[in-house]
Amino acid sequence: MLMDTQFTVFNSILDNDFYKFTMQCAVVKLFPRVQSRYQFINRGEHKFPKGFDKALRSAVNQMTQLQLTKDEKQFLIENCPYLNPAYIDFLEGYRYDPSEVSIQQDGEDLKVSVQGYWYRTILWEVPLLSLISELFYKLTEQEGWSNEKIVANTLEKIKLYDELQVKFAEFGTRRRHSYRTHRVVMNTLSTYKADIFTGSSNVHMAMIHQVKPIGTHAHEWFMYHAAEYGFKMANSMSLEHWVDVFRGDLGVALSDTYTTDVFFRHFDTKFAKLFDGVRHDSGDPYKFTEKTIEHYNKHGINPLYKYIIFSDGLNPEKVEAITKACKGKIGLSFGIGTNLTNDVGLKPMNIVIKLTEVLTSNKSWVPTVKISDEPNKHTGDPEMIDLAQKLLRID
Repeated sequence: MLMDTQFTVFNSILDNDFYKFTMQCAVVKLFPRVQSRYQFINRGEHKFPKGFDKALRSAVNQMTQLQLTKDEKQFLIENCPYLNPAYIDFLEGYRYDPSEVSIQQDGEDLKVSVQGYWYRTILWEVPLLSLISELFYKLTEQEGWSNEKIVANTLEKIKLYDELQVKFAEFGTRRRHSYRTHRVVMNTLSTYKADIFTGSSNVHMAMIHQVKPIGTHAHEWFMYHAAEYGFKMANSMSLEHWVDVFRGDLGVALSDTYTTDVFFRHFDTKFAKLFDGVRHDSGDPYKFTEKTIEHYNKHGINPLYKYIIFSDGLNPEKVEAITKACKGKIGLSFGIGTNLTNDVGLKPMNIVIKLTEVLTSNKSWVPTVKISDEPNKHTGDPEMIDLAQKLLRID
């Protein structure tokens, strides 16, 4: 166990979202020469206390000690057969390199960036966000609820989801209040013994609590393909390459990197039949459901044989409303993040780290962008966003 005596705890190299490892596996195989840059975005305009940069640097430096243990390797072999042996051996030899991470503080503003080979830097995003979140609460002396109250609060949610008979997974690593809170929540979820709880996006937590690690790919997968192959080819090439690597496993497609409408133009009969379902991560969930059902029907596919994973800012009220609106029309499941791991009586942080540039095959740095179904979630260079919107005919 790694520990800074004043600040934070990081226990495992697998204390990360599963889709980071699945994407890393694909990058190692297909794009080993690609370089990348990531940038921290302080959406919530949080004010960071003096010395935060030094505390974060100390925690980041400790991560060099993390490595895949024999037990962790065996867990991946037994539970994730689609991760090829060469990749798992690579991960066993992987070490975090803190020199890839730049940290600066100017007054109350924090700047964090990452640069290096994509197959290496891809693992930094989630641990950095969870470190920033935990350090922020500790250095601003915001303790939150007791373990007992967190357990009781989590049990209330489980009971509601059990009554609704909806399946859900825990997706809360990146903005968790603390590692301790995450463990308390996961212990509560996994000991309730309800078949509605399907697993965790955090591989470390999944291993500890013997549940399924859940995830496929993130926006950065599509953002890279747009930079390398062009915006019009991004969705199709992303899905095609995913199939090339995983051959039908990990079959949930993320739909909103360049808006859902554009995605469905490219999600043809082949992809609609091959992928098990789609993930909703921005925009109106009810309109998204209607569009998804319509799309499957248009391609002669019964929507009840497919499913949507909803993962956008969920809480019990949203889950209940979406369930009542969608049940019986299409399969559905939920990935619940901050509302599980940072519902402790404090204001959750609103922070992200996004891929901002990639060094493409022609040896030039190309800005990456994300055009969400919600305009205020667009990220990237404004000129490149404007270009993407014109090429993809996005109003």
